[in-house]
This record gives sequence, structure tokens and C-alpha cells, in this order.
Amino acid sequence: MQVWGLRLFYLLMALMVATEAWGVLLRHQGPWDHTRAVAWCVWATYPTLAIFGLLRPLRWLPLMVFTIGYKSLWWLFVAWPLWRAGTLAGSDAEQMAHVFGFTPVLALVVPWGYVWREFVAPPRGR
Repeated sequence: MQVWGLRLFYLLMALMVATEAWGVLLRHQGPWDHTRAVAWCVWATYPTLAIFGLLRPLRWLPLMVFTIGYKSLWWLFVAWPLWRAGTLAGSDAEQMAHVFGFTPVLALVVPWGYVWREFVAPPRGR
């Protein structure tokens, strides 16, 4: 069941995030602010790589971990302080907070035991 949940999130990333990010990159005119350009390039790259996750969901789990990581950090350093100050609603960050609000659902479909065994724990002796 988790594999199908992963595939769903890979598909959503490819359809929604990649479409928007590539649209911004391809339609942009004039000089870029270098920091914003990096953000849009990352947002175009990782969901494009998610296409491979549709085919091999477990092999591409580091992409999901990356996604959960950066969204969680954004919540911690951007949304949480705004929310505590009572200024998140109506701010420029509000829309992103709604989109990133699905991060816990994404974290639920990741097989964390598999992530630990395959990507973190030292290899077992043979």
C-alpha cells in the first residue's frame, strides 16, 4: 500500500510542482535574482526526477526524504514564527503554508524502516 502512496506523491510532484516550476523558468524574462533562480531550478529538478519514482518508488526514496526535509525546515523557520506572531494569515507565505501542509501525509507513506535499512544503517556483514 505504501508503494502506491509513494507513486501518488511522485505523480503529484511531477504534475503539479514540475509544471509550475518549468513554466516559471521557461516564461521568465529579464535578469534573475540569483537566489530565486536557484529555488525555481531546484523546484523544476526534483519533481522532474519524481518521474523515475513512478517506475522505481523505493529506489527514489531519497527524493521523498529531501522533499520532507526542506518542507519541514521551511515550516520550522518560516511558517512557525509567522504563525506564533499571528502574521501567517494574509502573508506572502500563507499559500505555501497550505501547500506544504500536506508534508505529514507524505511522511506517512514513506517506509521509514526501509529508509533506515537501505540508506542509513551500515551494511550488514555477509
